[in-house]
Amino acid sequence: MKKQIKNALPAAQNMAQIDGGDSLARYVREVQKYPILSANAEYEYATRWSRDHDMDAAEKLVASHLRLVVSVAYDFKNYGVPVPDLIASGNMGLMQALQKFDPEKGFRFSTYAMFWIKAEIYETILNNWSIVKIGTSANQKRVFFNLARAKRALGIMDGNMSDDQTRAVAEYLDVPEADVRRMATRIGARDVSLNAPAHSEDSGGMDILANMTDNRDNAAVLLEGAQIRRRGYEMLQRHLAMLPDRDREILVARRLADPVATLEVLSKKYNISRERVRQIEERAYDKLRTAILKEAGEEQ
Repeated sequence: MKKQIKNALPAAQNMAQIDGGDSLARYVREVQKYPILSANAEYEYATRWSRDHDMDAAEKLVASHLRLVVSVAYDFKNYGVPVPDLIASGNMGLMQALQKFDPEKGFRFSTYAMFWIKAEIYETILNNWSIVKIGTSANQKRVFFNLARAKRALGIMDGNMSDDQTRAVAEYLDVPEADVRRMATRIGARDVSLNAPAHSEDSGGMDILANMTDNRDNAAVLLEGAQIRRRGYEMLQRHLAMLPDRDREILVARRLADPVATLEVLSKKYNISRERVRQIEERAYDKLRTAILKEAGEEQ
């Protein structure tokens, strides 16, 4: 079905021909031609797609959000991955969102699609940043994508942070110090070619690769791990959508948004106390965690 949707969208198909420069500029101009849908029109198209698998409705719904993908992709243009690749990944996330979106849940398609678009772009960046896998947990990914911003906000200019600076960054990002220390080391490290000389008297002129044993998991294990991660993300999105609107919005703003919203901002938005915001956040998190663990246990 995802392939059918992609084939129905000229703009999405043209991603294969984009190599930057004028081609990218033409693509951006093309997606801007698609009109932004009103809430009523969006609901109508989403309902027609969800209920009848109306391809015309799917095309209009996805095409109207291609500019959202471009906007998100440009937000991450400084992570070493070409913008066309980020846009292509974001478009895949957009189509994933279309397949799973339920218009009867009461929130906009763009809000739901944003999670899928960012998830695909995050994955692309992390997979291309280094040969070594960079981020494995939500906290580590938060550090990866926000470390530079946190250091600027705290006035930290040193390449190697002290213990006090590491503690300050951890408090700023609301993550464990160990994750900050680990990710800062990984981000600062450079990949070394395995064909570089070993520079050892016992190496006999061989390169690094010749002196290494292959301890990698086989392809089946790697595929199983990828499927487990994907399944976990799908459960997160499904159970997140089941939360009451205010609970979900506060949980997303406090745990998933970038930058993270403060208790003060949310208390003013919802006209409640900061303590009440914190209680709602904890309650929503507990509900989400319990539901995901329950479903995961039932599948075993």
